[in-house]
Amino acid sequence: MRSELYIDGKWTAAAKGRTFDVVNPATEEVIHRIAAATPEDVDVAVKAARRAFDKDGWPKLSGAQRAKYLRAIADGIRARQSEIARLEVIDNGKPFPEADWDVADAAGCFDFYAGLAEQLDNNPEEPIALADARFTSKAVKEPIGVAGAIIPWNYPLLMAAWKVAPALAAGCTIVLKPAEVTSLTALELAAIADEAGLPPGVLNILTGSGSVAGQAIIDHKHVDKLAFTGSGPVGSKIMAAAARDIKRVSLELGGKSPFVVFDDADIDEAVEWIMFGIFWNQGQVCSATSRILVQEGIYDRLLARLVEETKKIRIGDGLEDGVLLGPLVSKRQHEQVVAAIEAAKTAGATVACGGKRPEGFDKGYYLEPTILTEVPLESDAWREEIFGPVVCIRPFSTEAEAIELANDSRFGLAAAVMSKDDVRAERVASAFRAGIVWINCSQPTFTEAPWGGYKESGIGRELGRWGLENYLETKQITRFATGEKWGWYIK
Repeated sequence: MRSELYIDGKWTAAAKGRTFDVVNPATEEVIHRIAAATPEDVDVAVKAARRAFDKDGWPKLSGAQRAKYLRAIADGIRARQSEIARLEVIDNGKPFPEADWDVADAAGCFDFYAGLAEQLDNNPEEPIALADARFTSKAVKEPIGVAGAIIPWNYPLLMAAWKVAPALAAGCTIVLKPAEVTSLTALELAAIADEAGLPPGVLNILTGSGSVAGQAIIDHKHVDKLAFTGSGPVGSKIMAAAARDIKRVSLELGGKSPFVVFDDADIDEAVEWIMFGIFWNQGQVCSATSRILVQEGIYDRLLARLVEETKKIRIGDGLEDGVLLGPLVSKRQHEQVVAAIEAAKTAGATVACGGKRPEGFDKGYYLEPTILTEVPLESDAWREEIFGPVVCIRPFSTEAEAIELANDSRFGLAAAVMSKDDVRAERVASAFRAGIVWINCSQPTFTEAPWGGYKESGIGRELGRWGLENYLETKQITRFATGEKWGWYIK
């Protein structure tokens, strides 16, 4: 396991020699110590990224040349996929099959953006038709510059890939800060990029706290663009800080996503997707469909089936075979989710199942998957992101009521609808005020498709060509083409 910062193509201790513990959430044991970056370290990293962009020629490489590095990184991830997935488990807590899937997706992300980098060579400029024939004009795409990226702890390597791959494909250089509680696989990504021969300064990875290292990245005047995935309150602060220097910003923030199930849906299929939508990754998913709206005709039967299947979920260390729910990521997160459940009960909600530490787990940040019913519409449990394996479920009568309840949120990241009536499903999907909508499923995520939210769930889109455009500026170049004299002042 790596422990140092990766700056300007070299491994280095933090400037002030500070470190912090890495804790396995399944055992609460300290398994490693890694460097805690300071503003001095951030300054060195940003200067390296600035030099790599301004002087060393990274943005001047062709898209095909950058694609070779991206594919080499993808191959490096795949070559160590099981090893990296195991690190993800002991760092984050998620079951190994989920971690293995995430690592494979991260490799695929680098491959995908390698392809888009090559396409930049095929379409270097766009001619613009002008009303005045004396001029010609074209639009060209250019990399923004130095990107500062701050990622969350729920998908450590995958979220790094979502930021790093499109930034490098576009020709940007980048300073990446992984989440303090899940930094191990980001450091492995640095090692893989180094082995791939990525030029010094193009990718810099600094571990440390958000309040110190993260804030220094946000405030640095030589960072041109900020990319952040995380909570709404932190996103708001980043947006305000970026306004001082008019930095470009993309924000993927929280959600409280609805899942509308109509009474013509197959109950078992609905239960399967409801569980996948909230218990995958211990519910620590920004797009988790945590508000379930079920039409009255099947509500009682579906709830009973959901409780029955939820009680069967095997809880345990993510490295054990058959485990489908690991521990929450940290002691702090466990305490916050437990507190949210207790607050829901105080507000009048009923715990249909779960809501406590499972029997036999004296160590580790474990929590039973939890179903809340009779949740008041104005309570925090219904309106605020809990970010744990906790789902709220309530009945509805009409389609109009379901849409109104679904959209009654300050968030708008994702939404789902289940019905055998395709016309109705499309109609409801169109009515959702959300950036990601699923029909007859929940949570499938594809590198090719745009990802991001409406309202307080963020600004901009990641993934697909939209993710690449996050790191590109558009420049107009107009030429006076006729050879005539302009003759406005000099006749």
